[in-house]
Order: sequence, then structure tokens, then C-alpha cells
Amino acid sequence: MYRLNDAAFKILRGELLNCGSNDDIGRAERQIVAKRFEKLRMQKGSPVTYDELLLLVVDVFPEFSEKALKQAAKANQPPGILSNLKWSAIFITAFTGGFAGIIWLVNLPYPMIRKPVAEKAPLLLLPSYISMDNSYRGAINATEQADQLVNKATSLEDIKRGGAKVKQAQSSLDNLPVWFLGYYPQAYCGLFGCTWKFTFDEFETARRRVARMDAKVFQEKNAFESLEKAESDLKAAKEQYEQTKNLAEKQKIVAQMQTAMITLEQIPRETLAGKKARTVIAAIKPEVGKIIANSGKSGASGNLIEAAKVFAIQASQLSQNPPHPTYKWEQIEKLWIQSIKRLQNIQVSNPNYLEAQKLLAKYQSNQAIIQTRLQAERESQKILNQAEAQIENFIANPPSEPNRYKAKLRTILSKLNSIQSGTTSHARAKQLISSIQKQLKK
Repeated sequence: MYRLNDAAFKILRGELLNCGSNDDIGRAERQIVAKRFEKLRMQKGSPVTYDELLLLVVDVFPEFSEKALKQAAKANQPPGILSNLKWSAIFITAFTGGFAGIIWLVNLPYPMIRKPVAEKAPLLLLPSYISMDNSYRGAINATEQADQLVNKATSLEDIKRGGAKVKQAQSSLDNLPVWFLGYYPQAYCGLFGCTWKFTFDEFETARRRVARMDAKVFQEKNAFESLEKAESDLKAAKEQYEQTKNLAEKQKIVAQMQTAMITLEQIPRETLAGKKARTVIAAIKPEVGKIIANSGKSGASGNLIEAAKVFAIQASQLSQNPPHPTYKWEQIEKLWIQSIKRLQNIQVSNPNYLEAQKLLAKYQSNQAIIQTRLQAERESQKILNQAEAQIENFIANPPSEPNRYKAKLRTILSKLNSIQSGTTSHARAKQLISSIQKQLKK
């Protein structure tokens, strides 16, 4: 008996889709939890309990539905007397409901019915085979079309159409019963000439391929949004610059142009939008550069100060509402470094030197604070990852002796307590600490 059956897995997977954000981080978190569920599906042993399911999800998704966990734990219980009567039910159905009733019953999506039928009377599963064949063909066709549209896209429209095909492929793969992949329907394939293999490895490969394309579609759409906004902002800024005569207003408009240019430069080069952005930058950079050079009374130093302020503003905006993940603190630090570099280029003899030094002292102080936050985030994430690994090992190989059981939990608890507050890992650690403390009280 496997530790997690299909009925419980279906409940957990349905709830998992409702958890987390729709960005890359959210998808990565869902994939971590999904792999844990899949691991239990392949393990043989006693059915997983509610408490064990809670430990699997609480560190990543503290908000995971308690109701869904209880339903899954209940569905995961081994079948009772009704399971022993399934063949009696088939016999009764044959005489009361006729052949159609038998077909309906044996094609129900329950492994305990389908597996023995697949071994002894596979032709009775013809409706299931037809559905599986159609889903398989649909998945393959949609995946190939998505690959052409997404990986060889020439426009945003191709990306959108490719995204629709990715969703179609995902839907077809979802309709394939994973537990049945090892049962090749030879009789059906002999009659209808199907070419699929229905192996678990093939299924996983298709899943990963579709997931990669889904992530690429998401990245491409975000990149195009940034491109369209930057182009719109640049166009509006150029029109305003030509119309206004006020020097202060011109300086503000130039700052907006610089922000738009920075946005264009930050669009990932590997995306289609990134390639288009390089073309846009090459076309407008001379014009924008000329506007910037002629914009201030203080000449080049004034431009450097304004450019430094642009980076500082972006860094300050990104710093709001901490805590942030490591990659975001790194991005913020890079913005402060860019700002500081521009101020350091202003010489002592320049009339704006004093103003530049005041800003430089402030920005260097801000950079030091960011470095401290970044280091704390890295260390806390490392500790949390170690604790999660220990928890997974604990669940997979729980100590049989009560004293060792609690000692191991206390070791994990001590590690979690060392996670610093004010980091993204702290909230998850608190949830995990609470769950472990409950286990220790039992």
C-alpha cells in the first residue's frame, strides 16, 4: 500500500493550485510541495496522517486549507469492507443493470477497480483507453504547437497564443491518470494503432517541458509590459520636454526619461521584448542623450546628480515594505552602487561637489544598511532550507523511540529559533515552530 492514494492526492493538488502567488517564486513553492506529495505516492507503508500532511505544507504555505488537509487524510484511509465486495458488486450489476452497468462501474476512476480489470479484461476499459488516448494526443499536439509559438515567437500575439496552447496541454496532461501509466493497453492499441507509451518518465518529461514553457510565457508577458510602459513614458516625456519652458520641470522630465531608459535596459535580453528593447535603445539613445546633456545649468555634474537621484529613488521604492527575498536586496544594492558611482565622478573643483558629497554620505549609509539586510536574509534562508531538509528527512524516517523522536524535533526547533526576525524566512519559521511545539506536547 502506498502512503498517499490518488483520491487524497487529487484533493491536495486542487488546494495547492489556490496557494501562493502567480509569479516565479509562487510556482517554485508549489512545485516544492507537489514533489513532497509525489514522493509519498511512491513510498510504501502506512497511510500518511493529517499531522504529517500539515508538516509537509505549513513551512511553505501556512495558509493551506485545514479543511482540505482533513479531507485528504480521510480519503487516504485504507478501504474497508466495501473494497472486499467490489467483485460481488460487479457480479450483481451484470445481472441487474446489464452489460452497460458493468462498463460504467469498471471505468470509474478508482485504481482498486481499474488495475485488476486492466490485467484480466482490458477491453472493458475501452472508454477509459479512448479518453486517455485523446488526452495523450491532445497533450502532445498542444505541446508541439506551444513550442513553436513560444520558443520561436516573433510577436506578443505569438506569445499569447502559445500561452493558450500551454494551458491546453496542461489540461490534457491533468486528464491522464498517473497511477495507470504503467498499464499499456495492448488490446486497444492493437485495434486502433495508438503510438503512445504511457510511461511515468514520459509523463514527467512532458510535465517539465510544459512547466518551462509556462514560465517562459509568464516572463515574456511581463517583459512586454515593461517594454510598452517604457516606450509610452519616453514618448510622453519627449512631448512634455518640447512644450515646457520651465527649467525645474525640464529636470523632472529628464529624470522620467532616464527612468524609462533604465527600465528598457533592465528588460531581460533573452526575451523577445528584450531584443526589441535593444533596438529601441539604439534608436532613441542619441536623442535622449542630447536632451540630458543640454538640460541643466550645472552641466555634466548636474546630470550626474540627477541620475544618481533616479537610482536612489528606485532603490528606496524597492526597499519599501520589507522583508524582501535575497534577489531583491541584491537588486536594491546594485541600484545604490550605481547611484554612488555617479556621485564619485564629480570632482572637487566642480561647483556641485558639496551637494554631491552630502548625497554620497547618505547613499553610502543606505548601501551599508542594505548589505546588512542582505546578509541577514541569506543566512536566514540558509538556516530555513537546512531545517526544511531535516523535517523532510524526519517525516520520511521518524525515530521509533519517543526520546529520540522528541530530541530530533528539539534540534530542528533550535535551528528555526536562530532565524532572524525581519527576514522572509522568519514568518515561515514561526509557523513551523508552532507546528513542532504542538508535536512535542503530545
